[in-house]
Formats: sequence, structure tokens, C-alpha cells
Amino acid sequence: MESLRNEEQRRVLMRFFKTGPGEYGEGDEFLGLKVPQTREVVKSMAQALPLSEVPLLLTSRWHEVRLCGLLTLVAKFEKLATKRLENDEAAIRGRDEILTVYLEYAGQANNWDLVDLTAPKILGHWLLLPTMLTPHSVGEGEYKRQVLDGLAATENLWKQRISMVCTLKTLQMGDPSWCLRYAEIHLHHPHDLMHKAVGWMLREMGKHVSMDLLRDFLYRHAHEMPRTALRYAIERMTEQERSSFLRSSAKGVFGEG
Repeated sequence: MESLRNEEQRRVLMRFFKTGPGEYGEGDEFLGLKVPQTREVVKSMAQALPLSEVPLLLTSRWHEVRLCGLLTLVAKFEKLATKRLENDEAAIRGRDEILTVYLEYAGQANNWDLVDLTAPKILGHWLLLPTMLTPHSVGEGEYKRQVLDGLAATENLWKQRISMVCTLKTLQMGDPSWCLRYAEIHLHHPHDLMHKAVGWMLREMGKHVSMDLLRDFLYRHAHEMPRTALRYAIERMTEQERSSFLRSSAKGVFGEG
């Protein structure tokens, strides 16, 4: 990957991902690779690379190499998550091992692209599949909530974003419960990147599950939502509905239908 370094593209990416002093990506370093280039590297080595060696990529100083490691986890997870292997014991153990590595190094997914390209496909998919990680003292559903609650409760912006964005996969499969839970937990988050994540997932809930469910959430919360989150959530609504919710937000009252 270092042999593909592109200085001009590196400068572009450092501006785009806000790596300057005081910005959310402060100090991140780039080689200047485009995502398709990184995907080609992943395609060439993902299945052959032992899981035990992936952390060498995840702890790299280079943004694109960390992305390579995270996408390698995605490739390994998806290979074990086909319909045929959903309930296969060896596949379940393998998926759990991959998830464990992902969670251990979640802090290395320290920019929004690293989160968004991987959280739904690993953690979000895992929520929908059998696991052997559940302790005897709790049920599987409760354990999975504990995993996400732990991420949401940290002070790490990227782990918090993982807990929200991973719900995209569950929404695509018709389950809104995870999105609703973490949208409420993060509703008053101070960072703009979380406002965008909450609004994005709510919008996807309307698309994949139910616009009425989205409307119900907004009737209850539009008056207290950050403006950015609300704007993201209502993007697929009619102009009349968007205006109504934006007015209700400005007035601090519930929107009309």
C-alpha cells in the first residue's frame, strides 16, 4: 500500500477528513489511496491473511492501512455469514472471533469512513445472527444490547458512532428496534457527526421499515432534535412535511401530520 502513495491525493484527503488542529480527524495520516485501491488490496489477501495478523493493519499509522484491516474483517465475516452458514457452529465461532477483534480495536476506526464502511457489515450483521458469546446469566438479546450500550456509553466519538451506524443492517432487514434505541440514546449528543449519524439512520428507518414509524418518532422528538439530525431524517419526505417538522423544531412543539 505504501508503494501506491500519492502525495497530491494525500493532501486532498487530509483536508476532506478534517485532520487539522482541533478538527475531529486531528493527526490522522494518509498515504493518498482511493477506496477502490484499498479494496483491491483487500481482495487480493483478505482470506489468506490469518485473523491473528489483522491487528498489525488495524494499528497502522496510515488511515488507508487501517481501512484495509477493517475491510479484511468485513470480508472474513461475510464469508461466514451466508445463509447456508448462519447456524453452522464453526461459522458462528468464526464470526464471534472476528467480532471480538473488531470490538477490541474499535477505537482504531477513528474517522467516519472507517466506521460507516464496516460497522453495519460486522456488528450490525452480528446482531441478526446466532452467537456463542452470550454469558449464561443473560439472554442473547440482552447480551447484544449490552455490547452496543457499552459502545454508546463510552466517551469515544467513533465507538458511539459505531453503536448508531451499525443499525443500518438491522434496518435493511426490517428491524427498527436497534435504531430507535440508539437514536434516543444519542439524541442530544454534542457532536455534529453524531447528529448526522442519528438523522441518517432515522431516514433509513423510513426507507426500509416504515415512514409512519419515522413520523411517530419525529412527532415525539422533532422539537428537541439537533437541526442537522432532523434535516437528515426528513430528506425523503415531501416538501410540505419537511417544512412542518422544521417549523415544529424551531418553535419547540410537535409537528402536525
